Amino acid sequence: MEIVYVYVKRRSEFGKQCNFSDRQAELSIDIPPNPELNEQFIVRDPVDRGIQCSYDMSEHEVNTERFEMETRGINHLEGGWPKDVNPLELEQTIRFRKKVEKDENYINAILQLGYVMEHCIKQNNAIDIYGEYFEEEDAVEVSDEILSAKTINVFRDPHEIKRTASHLSWHPDANRKLAVSYCCLDFQRADANMSYDSFIWDLENPNKPDITLKPSSPLVTLEYNPKDAHVLIGGCYNGQIACWDTRKGSLVAELSTIEFSHRDPVFGALWLQSKTGTECFSASTDGQVMWWDIRKINEPTEILIMDISRKGILENALGAITLEFEATMPTKFMVGTEQGTVISCNRKAKTAAEKIVCTFSGHHGPIYALQRNPFYPKNFLTVGDWTARIWSEESRESCIMWTKYHMAYLTDGAWSPQRPAVFFTTKMDGTLDIWDFVFKQSDPALSLKVCDESLSCLKVQDNGCFLACGSRLGTATLLEVSEGLCTLQRNEKNTMSSIFERETRREKILEARHREMRLKEKGKSEVKDEEGDEVKVNWPELLAQTETEYFDVINHEIKRKEAALRKSEAKKKDYEEEGSEEEGGGAIGGEEEDEEEDEEQGEEGEEEAAKE
Repeated sequence: MEIVYVYVKRRSEFGKQCNFSDRQAELSIDIPPNPELNEQFIVRDPVDRGIQCSYDMSEHEVNTERFEMETRGINHLEGGWPKDVNPLELEQTIRFRKKVEKDENYINAILQLGYVMEHCIKQNNAIDIYGEYFEEEDAVEVSDEILSAKTINVFRDPHEIKRTASHLSWHPDANRKLAVSYCCLDFQRADANMSYDSFIWDLENPNKPDITLKPSSPLVTLEYNPKDAHVLIGGCYNGQIACWDTRKGSLVAELSTIEFSHRDPVFGALWLQSKTGTECFSASTDGQVMWWDIRKINEPTEILIMDISRKGILENALGAITLEFEATMPTKFMVGTEQGTVISCNRKAKTAAEKIVCTFSGHHGPIYALQRNPFYPKNFLTVGDWTARIWSEESRESCIMWTKYHMAYLTDGAWSPQRPAVFFTTKMDGTLDIWDFVFKQSDPALSLKVCDESLSCLKVQDNGCFLACGSRLGTATLLEVSEGLCTLQRNEKNTMSSIFERETRREKILEARHREMRLKEKGKSEVKDEEGDEVKVNWPELLAQTETEYFDVINHEIKRKEAALRKSEAKKKDYEEEGSEEEGGGAIGGEEEDEEEDEEQGEEGEEEAAKE
């Protein structure tokens, strides 16, 4: 129903002023209440209405002068030394400093200058009020979060003939790029039309490589320079060492000569911690470790032969597969070999024999991964054959912890840079295993099927949240792990430290016990040799005794079986008699009573005979 009231007005009265007057109220219409409509009434609470009650705002622009900043540097040379003090001699400078620091005028001058320098430094001091300065101290508590990992990107080899992604390296600045080396590692099975190119991928653009590297031979390994992100070092399949500067293009900037290079593929190449940032070293299956300076890369600066007999014979050298160098230990490095042995070396030793410090043997095949724990450098991880093992430098005869033997061969492994208890391993069945030794030691905390083909290499980002896996068909998969696997847990450092110490102590006790047993056996053999007593064995008598013992065992077994057979027959007979008794009923009961009376009479007769 619609209420309509029509106002009638003449055309001549349009636009005139309205004149209102008072009059009585009139009832236009009366609508009675409807109970049915009352039942359908719904209260709306709250009620949202759009209204215009805001102020009108206007936008204004003002041109202001831009504050320009400029960074300048100065070259500082140390001076002020007396003529009789050579600033290059460390002992003389230390002696002179100690002498000057004892002077009272020097102390007063330093105190006065300290206030001036403090004032100048505070003028340029800027504080980020939102920054976290104690992230390591405020460890996150262990949560009940389900451990997981998800695929972020997949970088595929753009060439038709697929090659193995043999090595991965993260860009040192913010990890925005990933360098991947591609090479066919099957001996003499490479296709003639196979490309030699390797690529640098941008994480945000997986469809096309960011930079293409063109070596003279396929790259087996590729590493970014941690001090200069534009420079990369690569180990070639023909044994040469190549260097790239991405600012100069895709072609090789520096290349070692074939005469002074390795004779086998270069499986390991790492940058050294040096002032210039241009030194590196490489390892190959030809049994040599070479040091290089990329400024003069024509020939190596130093060569070490991996001969554990310490005679320096190349024919007896073990083939090197992996390298490990820790910046906090600049004089030490470790080499993993094809024969399953880890060789610990000291570069600063005077002779070549002293450079090989010790060896660790424990794998049945080549060691594909070797890395020190970033929190506890004395403990290191090795991956080879079907297991991953954790070693301690204090226990050389055996490892302190190890994983179970897997059904598939292990190909690579790495520690988590954020958690001391977590490490990653890859297998030939395309599976990535994530181990958390605080949570579980018998099985991996998370096992993820990355691809159908074999995984060949692994690399973890510095933040521990992202990792890349390379496969046999040239696919590099970028994965992101859950927060529980990349965030330091409460008391995790103390827990892993106590675990490593406990296992090291246990292995030391076992080693001492085995050493003692070997010494006893050696002493017994020496005593027998000195006395010359030879034990004479009577072979016919020994043979007869063996035959007798053999037949005795057989007869005993036959008797045991016969006894068991008789017992089973007796049980069967008793079962049959019980069944017949149930069928016979009272008659059998009467016969039993007669038999009991006969037995009682017989017993009474025997008692009387005994009395007589």
